Amino acid sequence: MSHASTYEPKTSVTRWLDARLPIIRFIADFMVFPTPRNLNYLWTFGAILAFMLIAQIVTGVILAMHFAPNTALAFDSVEKIMRDVNYGWLLRYAHAVGASMFFLAVYIHMFRGIYYGSYKAPREVLWMIGVAIFLVMMATAFMGYSLIWGQMSFWAVTVITNLFSSLDTLYSGLGTTLVQWIWGGFSVDNATLNRLFSLHYLLPFVLVGLVALHVWALHVVGSNNPTGVEVKNVEKETLPFYAYFTTKDLFALAVFGVILAYFIFFTPNYLGDAVNYVPANPLLTPPHIVPEWYFLPFYAILRAVPSKLGGVLAMFGAIAVLFFIPWLDTSRVRSLNYRPMFRWFFWGFVFSCLALGYLGAAPVTETTTMASQFFTFYYFAFFLILMPVVGIYETPKPQPDSIADTFTHKSDDGSGRGARAVAAE
Repeated sequence: MSHASTYEPKTSVTRWLDARLPIIRFIADFMVFPTPRNLNYLWTFGAILAFMLIAQIVTGVILAMHFAPNTALAFDSVEKIMRDVNYGWLLRYAHAVGASMFFLAVYIHMFRGIYYGSYKAPREVLWMIGVAIFLVMMATAFMGYSLIWGQMSFWAVTVITNLFSSLDTLYSGLGTTLVQWIWGGFSVDNATLNRLFSLHYLLPFVLVGLVALHVWALHVVGSNNPTGVEVKNVEKETLPFYAYFTTKDLFALAVFGVILAYFIFFTPNYLGDAVNYVPANPLLTPPHIVPEWYFLPFYAILRAVPSKLGGVLAMFGAIAVLFFIPWLDTSRVRSLNYRPMFRWFFWGFVFSCLALGYLGAAPVTETTTMASQFFTFYYFAFFLILMPVVGIYETPKPQPDSIADTFTHKSDDGSGRGARAVAAE
């Protein structure tokens, strides 16, 4: 829903700058960008994610000033930050808890996108950039978690990087060579830590670039909305982003900030693992290696497949399949509000993700392995079977003629779907 610029420079300075670098025009157009007026609070997580990215970069840069990327000093430098650096405990907890809240917000953001069909044309590129952001986020978080150089961090690095050795099955020596290149040697050591630190510092700025592309793509095609119906009348169906939606975003951000502050100040280690407060010991393997909670569903998928190579392919495939959702969904209806059959499968998908998260943290037993295999099957079946098949055979409910129908012509039953939609039923 790209719109023509309405900005007019008022002074000679702004006219001079606008002719060379229209940054003021960009900001002004951003503020008046026409936004569907029926957006609910699930759409505020975009602004929450932008805030969390800035907070993570600011706290991360300051922490990097005091961190020592050396295997002999890394663990102690984190403790020094906590004890000796002014407000170092706050910076460290804000960064660690912030990573968890960042992923919580992005998961809600992605589930919302799937529920309301925000990946459908013309928003395919917007969705794919979002998946790329998610992938870079995961890489950044994994590298950041490893820098603590506690027992769980060290062995998580050892186990995850060793997975690439499974590529030896495809081509002899390929996986081993790749693992040694990642390690910078023949074991997880100082060179590995330095590489992880360098990339962990770099990737957040890659995220900034991807987020800028994401926002740009959004402003070309416009926001989706709960009805999934495109804007037909800009004057009746949209409102300027400022001040209507900025106010809504700020309120949601304040509520989210309260939750974030609660974890930082009262239970900062609740989402972590106590084993990571033990210095890394290459000679002592923890009895149960568990990654951070936001990796657990993918870790459960990895463990669900008996073959090492198969597990690696399934784990990365679980992310790769997200890129192809715009073409896997055959339904012409975006919002699941009008797709009663597929809506049940969606909630089953949400439950399977939560179940995989639980199973990823559970010890490996015959029961947990079978459960992981079942929910892994459902995860892939949701995208590769249910999306294409249900979209063909499902009979969706009638959609409103326009966004305006949902708030200007209330039906007698209070559903707000519009008079024509109700009559069609």
